[in-house]
Amino acid sequence: MVMNMNNLRIFMKVAEKMNITEASDELFISQPAVSKAVKNLEKSLNIKLFIRDKKNGLILTEVGKEILILTRKMKFIENKIYQVANRENKLLSGKVKVGSFPAVSTNILPKTLALFRSKYPLVNIELVEGTSNQIKEWVEDRTVDMGIVSSPFDPYEFKILNKDYMVAIIPEDHELNQEKQIHLEKYQNEMIFCKGGHEIAISKIFQKNNIEFKENLTVQNAETLINMVKNNLGIGIVSNFTLSSVSHHLIIKDINPRITRDIGIITHSFDEVTPATKEFINVMSQYHKSEPFSTEEIDDINE
Repeated sequence: MVMNMNNLRIFMKVAEKMNITEASDELFISQPAVSKAVKNLEKSLNIKLFIRDKKNGLILTEVGKEILILTRKMKFIENKIYQVANRENKLLSGKVKVGSFPAVSTNILPKTLALFRSKYPLVNIELVEGTSNQIKEWVEDRTVDMGIVSSPFDPYEFKILNKDYMVAIIPEDHELNQEKQIHLEKYQNEMIFCKGGHEIAISKIFQKNNIEFKENLTVQNAETLINMVKNNLGIGIVSNFTLSSVSHHLIIKDINPRITRDIGIITHSFDEVTPATKEFINVMSQYHKSEPFSTEEIDDINE
């Protein structure tokens, strides 16, 4: 059986969009041509890749999900072949697809992208934003070439870019304004948490210090957390790194016990990434070398 790579590429785009019309628009080919390519692929493999539901539209079958992952692997290998050849000709090109959460996109990526583009103008960077957990899933199914996430990094290979820690935020007129630290155990009923990939780090520290982890109010992003705190709904607990990427006029307080986490690059294997991805990782790693943790911080992480 000879595999039609064009049909596979069209299938991959349809699977990403889950919509024939949107896939057609992005591929600059007609809708009938897109439908025909998918049908031809299904016929050649003798399987159903999609379930066509009138109410929910296209739905990938279980085998379709497996084929999608394998197709992405084939696309990755094809991209790598061209990049290796171009590298040999001293002309690095191709695409690097990066998964990142918003704080990284604001604090780390702009200078990295500027430096990388100055060295490799022919390489295209595609940025996909989500939470750390979403990015880990994208790395797993190869939607992205690499991800930038918060710890823990298992089961992926990783390189640490930065260290981070949690802080408390309160309004300027809050009764704790004069306190140097905010003790989590004492005020555990007033905490507002922001989901951002640091839930495991918080949970571990709470367990270590016998503090009950009460999700009194949990929000999805830092902007919402800030608005909640401004309206005196509680004490916000957020990562200092994330907080530095948004504008606010709140008071920042250290918390006790201290909660730390790492921010790093993850991928299936640094040895197997494309040449362009490898160079992007090298540029980012060199530009954002993190300082080593103190002994106390390392103990917090290891516990």
